Amino acid sequence: MNERSQVLALKYRPRRFEDLIGQETIAQTLSLALDSNRLSHAYLFSGLRGSGKTSTARIFAKALMCENGPTSHPCETCEHCVAANEGRHMDIIEMDAASSRKIDDIRELIEHTKYQPASAKFKIFIIDEVHMLTKEAFNALLKTLEEPPPFVKFILATTDPLKLPATILSRTQHFRFKKINTQNVSAHLSHILNLENITYEPEALQILSRSGSGSLRDTLTLLDQAIIYSKNHVDVATVTEMLGLIDPQFFEELFAVIFSKDRERLVESLKMLEAYEAEMVVDELTSWLKERLYEGDARFSPLILERFFRILSEAKSLFAINADGAFVLGLIFFKMIEALKVKEIDQMIASLETQVQRPDTVAFTPAHKAEVQAASSEPTEAQTVQPMATPSQPELLPQKTESMPQTAPEPEPAQIPDPALVLFEQLCVRIEDRSAELGTCFREQITFVAYTDNTLTWESCADDDCRAKLRHGFAVIKQLVREVFGFETKIEHLPCSKANEPEAQSTPAPAAQTTEMEDDERPAFMEHIEQSDTTPQSASMTEEVETGSGSCVTGCSNDDISTREIDGNAILDEPLIKKATELFEAKKITIQNKV
Repeated sequence: MNERSQVLALKYRPRRFEDLIGQETIAQTLSLALDSNRLSHAYLFSGLRGSGKTSTARIFAKALMCENGPTSHPCETCEHCVAANEGRHMDIIEMDAASSRKIDDIRELIEHTKYQPASAKFKIFIIDEVHMLTKEAFNALLKTLEEPPPFVKFILATTDPLKLPATILSRTQHFRFKKINTQNVSAHLSHILNLENITYEPEALQILSRSGSGSLRDTLTLLDQAIIYSKNHVDVATVTEMLGLIDPQFFEELFAVIFSKDRERLVESLKMLEAYEAEMVVDELTSWLKERLYEGDARFSPLILERFFRILSEAKSLFAINADGAFVLGLIFFKMIEALKVKEIDQMIASLETQVQRPDTVAFTPAHKAEVQAASSEPTEAQTVQPMATPSQPELLPQKTESMPQTAPEPEPAQIPDPALVLFEQLCVRIEDRSAELGTCFREQITFVAYTDNTLTWESCADDDCRAKLRHGFAVIKQLVREVFGFETKIEHLPCSKANEPEAQSTPAPAAQTTEMEDDERPAFMEHIEQSDTTPQSASMTEEVETGSGSCVTGCSNDDISTREIDGNAILDEPLIKKATELFEAKKITIQNKV
């Protein structure tokens, strides 16, 4: 056959171990075995089609037949090497098990093993697609494969080693040929095109390598076709058109439309994609996004890519139920637009930091804003800040009486607003950012009282509707309180003082219920905060002992079942508990609160 008429897969078939693409481990192992003369009587090569199994078997056979052999570097000039390269060596017998698969064919092969080689040192049998042999043929081959004559070598090749009997696998040295990666295939294609003096675009070779799916023979076949179709200039446009794929530039323009959220242009692009198979578009889109991840494209952060890949994987399930391809593609890209609307974590943190750094983000009056601006400079002696009075401490400022002269009030020096109040405003903003309805109820119905000794005290005057929302969202509120005020912060709830105003007008309130108290007159809920963790506490007072059924962000009554303490002895009297105690012969029963 004229060399110019040969296909690339045959013309550039490897003839040395160094020419094998992507199988360096196998080539090194066989080379060392030849050089050290540690040879087995039977070898098994398995792997993907076009990965180099048959080529390796022929190279190994030539290395055994060479006059200088066994050697890992055949001379390529002796009679045996030339005959092996031309495929006409009498002592190298190749057999196709797909066509010669019966027991009679194996009996004939076994008969040949009894005779000495015609001219070389060994007689080598290469059986391709060995998994196609029948069960009887395998059984007939077993004994000869296990103990052949010293001059006989078997090389078996298969694409499906799982179909081989375990008795065959145990009698051979098994070499597994791996899938050839895209980079090695692209480099080999580039080398071949340079030898052929054909111009090309590297991106086109990458597309051909991906289409070959790790098979070098399949890729070279596609390259032959691309050379003809592109008129000796292999470029992206002709390769994608020949393979029926989508030009990567189209994806670049498509995602520009997605990031701009232009729905009209997106619909036009979807109409162009209707000419392609939908599943193929999803596969090509996945490969294109993977390249963006490797290249570190600033538009495609890992979080955005994770959302896109999740959308593509969900679309795969729609193809399984025979959904319309155009509809699935439209759904994919419109969901990608919606995925871009979700804020990333770093964006949310940056936004929060900006709000914290800017004093005007807190809803203060203009006077408070002026105080904050004045406080930004270094305080002087005249600007020394006095501690603010809290509900647990009486105000020490002199009270104005009627006997005092009515003089114009002197302007008070600018003071820094209570830092705890600023933090409470940040808490309100963060709750509103998490849930608008919950934030509205919290801002309107919850009033800040004080923050001392890692205890946040507030007053709740929530109505029934807001009470339900606040109770349902207390887990979120508690977590945000810890993030804003600190993870050791406790929450103390005061009942609404407005509800007691009518009664206070008619009947004087006892001294123990007044708002301003001395330290020894503090109400009972303040004592619960200072008790140790082992002391039982009321679930309506501190958030540390809340139960799973609710919380006391809003007012909790003593009759509420969710906050009522349960007697442990009463639980032991339950019929189900008694039955379980008798059944398992329990000697010790421990009762714990479910938090």
